[in-house]
Amino acid sequence: MAQPLYRRLHERHPGLELHVFAPQWTLPLLARMPEVARAHLNPFGHGALQLSARWRVGRTLAREHFDQVIVLPNSLKSALIPLFTGSRRRTGFIGESRYGLLNDARELDENQLPMMVERFYALAEDKHQPIVRPIPAPHITISAASQDATLAAFGLSRERPIAAFCPGAEYGPAKRWPARHFAELARRFEAAGIAVWLFGSGKDREIAEEIAALSGAAVNLCGKTGLDQAIDLMGLADIAICNDSGLMHVAAALDIPLVALYGSSSPDFTPPLSRHATIVTLGLDCSPCFERSCPLGHTDCLEKMEPQRVWRAAQGLLPGVLPQ
Repeated sequence: MAQPLYRRLHERHPGLELHVFAPQWTLPLLARMPEVARAHLNPFGHGALQLSARWRVGRTLAREHFDQVIVLPNSLKSALIPLFTGSRRRTGFIGESRYGLLNDARELDENQLPMMVERFYALAEDKHQPIVRPIPAPHITISAASQDATLAAFGLSRERPIAAFCPGAEYGPAKRWPARHFAELARRFEAAGIAVWLFGSGKDREIAEEIAALSGAAVNLCGKTGLDQAIDLMGLADIAICNDSGLMHVAAALDIPLVALYGSSSPDFTPPLSRHATIVTLGLDCSPCFERSCPLGHTDCLEKMEPQRVWRAAQGLLPGVLPQ
């Protein structure tokens, strides 16, 4: 969701050299964004202050002599390293009262900028300047040679059309469609002659094993691929079915037909940024609650989202391919 910001910065500053400071897991994604000249590893996890370590990292980054540092998270900690770099312009939203840490601090108007991508994108502009619309959709570049190598590494083929299922959601169970629903959908795709590949991290292995066992057909790749390999293989898919997750946004950036499933979260805040996406949500009175686990104990927003509803959305994206 930050890539449109990167693109806008290049538009505003021809000849820009853009660096990104990011966690380990995002580095393969950044490597496929042509706007990014270099990625620097962010070794700090959530909740870790480690002030002296942040100082050392900031002073190391200072050797790059950045003209501007743009801070996307709103936490106090995230503004420390930009300060330590000595950059003359440090831009971001005020967030956790970051006066002094940011010298180009912006007030966030959530009504004017309801989506996360809009908030990131706005930081490319000068203070008090409106964003330029329409915001371009993210796009990930893929090498055909890399895809062929990844197919060979996992013994997979493209003999049949492919459906990519992403059953995980790092945030919590209130964003995960039930395994039995994914399995029923997988059986429908298999009956239509479409192979089902399951994507996710090692944390998603258990739910993916359940889906594979219940469906009797899906190929479980969760925890077996790196993100770079997952991107290669997802780029071969004819359709993706995803919870609101990081891989959903990857699927959107790959511009493949996508059905995005929303339970506790809101498509108004983090929608799939693609013209080929269909959102499925029940719009219950209790959602979106933005909780990791259902506070009412039933997770009706996903339990009552029947596979038939998602199948109809998929049919609309693949007319003539899926039986009506």
